[in-house]
Amino acid sequence: MEESSLLPPVVLVHRPPALDFIDEHLSRHSFTALYTHTSLEDSLQDFLSSHAASVRAVVSLGRLPIPAEFISNLPSLEIVVCASVGFDHVDLDECRRRGVVITNAGDAYGEDVADLAVGLLISVIRRIAAVDRYVRSGQWTRLWDYPLGFKLNRKKVGIVGLGSIGSLVAKRLEPFGCIISYNSRNPKPDVPYAYYSNILSLAADNDFLILCCSLTDETHHIVNREVMETLGKNGVIINIGRGGLIDEKEMVKCLVNGVIWGVGLDVFENEPEVPEELFGLENVVLSPHAAGMTAESLNNISEVAIANLKAFFADQPLMFTVQLD
Repeated sequence: MEESSLLPPVVLVHRPPALDFIDEHLSRHSFTALYTHTSLEDSLQDFLSSHAASVRAVVSLGRLPIPAEFISNLPSLEIVVCASVGFDHVDLDECRRRGVVITNAGDAYGEDVADLAVGLLISVIRRIAAVDRYVRSGQWTRLWDYPLGFKLNRKKVGIVGLGSIGSLVAKRLEPFGCIISYNSRNPKPDVPYAYYSNILSLAADNDFLILCCSLTDETHHIVNREVMETLGKNGVIINIGRGGLIDEKEMVKCLVNGVIWGVGLDVFENEPEVPEELFGLENVVLSPHAAGMTAESLNNISEVAIANLKAFFADQPLMFTVQLD
């Protein structure tokens, strides 16, 4: 048996400095952990070159890019474990070419993301963030002079992407009496909601849209100006999917000009950059890509990531493998 096979697998944790929630979990197991964020004084290229030969796994947190150049610097890389549902920050073509396995977070964040989607919707239509600022600013008087919001009961809500998270959002909206419909690549069997084959028809028949789908070439800017105009002046859009699902420049224009009523955004096209025009709008609620960021969900994803690392190096089945074919 080769000496290298007796050593603990070397795992490279690629994360921003603040996202340290997985570190303690890794320390309890037989892995040698390296961290790219500790090399901020050096170039990432130099760091990778120094440790390239030994790294067999990468754990990706915070959706830091993992381009082809990053992967090519790790000749022993066998698996990328993404601590996110999305994996568009990883060069899938290079992983496919190299035979590198990718896993994602699966449903570890699902409940929390669905909670925030509904929270953003209620906050926008009931103007919770805006009226909070109104009270704090000392403008409240005995005579109510603030614009009213909308009730949620019996509103028609279109969900774009009825996967695991979209389904959880729908279930949370049912007790409010919302009328749910959806758009996905294909109709879902055994669901009680109306299916729309395209987003334009979904927008035409709904009051609100909630974006829960993944970002692909087909879904990039799936919400364009035409969709927003079709949704109409009382329409609200909630995005807990990916920023690139919405044409952000057109969205800003539509908000300013009253083409749609409001938006709740957890994701943005060029994170962490946010269009400055949004900051002064009372019909906008913003969140820093934090839908899944609860203590419980971070513990869940740590357990999923560790389980997949242990399973991979023991040649056991993995959870939430990304299909690259």
